[in-house]
Order: sequence, then C-alpha cells, then structure tokens
Amino acid sequence: MRFLASVNGNVLVAGLLMGGLMLLARPAADGPGLFKANCSMCHGTDGKGFQALKTPDFTDPKWQASVTDKQITEVIKNGKKDTAMPAFEGKLKNEEILALVAYVRSFGSKKK
Repeated sequence: MRFLASVNGNVLVAGLLMGGLMLLARPAADGPGLFKANCSMCHGTDGKGFQALKTPDFTDPKWQASVTDKQITEVIKNGKKDTAMPAFEGKLKNEEILALVAYVRSFGSKKK
C-alpha cells in the first residue's frame, strides 16, 4: 500500500512538472495571424493602411517614431474615439495584444 502511494505521488509530481514545462514551452501569440484576422481589413495586409479609411501607414518611419508601444497598446485595447477602430480588450488576451504591438512595430523595418 505504501508503495502505491509513493508511486502515485511520483506520478502526480511528474505530471505537475510536465504540465509546467508545457506552459513554458507554449508558443507565443501569433502576431501575424492575429493581425490578418482582426486588423488587415482596415490596415491592409502590408500594414500600409488605406487613405480612404484614414488608417495609418505602419510602414512609415515618421508614424513609427511618433507613437509609443503604450499608445499602440491603448488603442488596441480601448479603440480610437471618432474612428472605426474597435476596442479589443476582453476579445483578445493580453499576450495577443502584445503580439499585435510587436507585429505593428515590425512594419517599421519594412520601409527603407
């Protein structure tokens, strides 16, 4: 009986360790996929935006320099007043919002 308890305890510990390792190994949120699914219809798949919609050109170095990561995060979370930009807080996890911020920043390196 003691042997079974010991074996079960070891199995439980091993299971907890494996679960923890799986959480650590979990891939980061997919910025490009999230952008394509939630943002590209207004911001374009290339991040250049659409003049008719008055969406910013994320590839423009001046735009990239004019906003902070915090500002981008706030717009994604809360939307932008008097525009069609919706709020994504509650719809996207925080890690997904951060992945979008990183992906928006990646457009800045695409225009030389």
